[in-house]
Amino acid sequence: MKTFRPALLAIALVLTGCASSGSSSESSSGATWWNPLTYSWSSLAPWHWFGSSPEVTEQGVGGLNGATAMNDAAISDGLSGNYEVRKGMRGENGGVVTFFQAVKEKQVKVEVTGNTTISRIDVMDSDIATADGKKIGTPFSDLYSKAFNVCQKGTGSDADGVECKAPGSQHISYLFRGEWHGPEGLMPADDTLKKWTISKIIWRS
Repeated sequence: MKTFRPALLAIALVLTGCASSGSSSESSSGATWWNPLTYSWSSLAPWHWFGSSPEVTEQGVGGLNGATAMNDAAISDGLSGNYEVRKGMRGENGGVVTFFQAVKEKQVKVEVTGNTTISRIDVMDSDIATADGKKIGTPFSDLYSKAFNVCQKGTGSDADGVECKAPGSQHISYLFRGEWHGPEGLMPADDTLKKWTISKIIWRS
């Protein structure tokens, strides 16, 4: 245990200033001490710091990832409790799909699908960005010069858009939408896509 004490003391000193009034106590000398027994360790997660919005990374969206259980409590916690979470079901490809929607200001901002754990997260909230700052409204031209080898026509409810893999990512893609009057089912030309913007950020496990 001796080898761990310096590290624990260092963590305690760093967190003393961040601990809430419910996780600290005041000594007779007026000093405030951090109490590890009452501290909420879940608040150490980066998406909880300073009340910031979740971020889309290779690992997931905020506290949501491929290991997160498909239930409203786990999803709400992974999004810092900033959304109203509701459950739904719909028919898709001849089967039934269960999903959860995170709602804010009466608008669906995040949608989560999966079986026992999350397999896909759709982000429609402009307050949630990727690690390099890409978010809803970012133009196609900020990421790509052409669609070849990186983009494909959207499918299902995204059929009116074009989905492109995020540069250097194995889990993140962007759905672009914009004005186009070409034949249904065909990809718009690159000159047209340059004016389209991200309407959804998709993370897949």
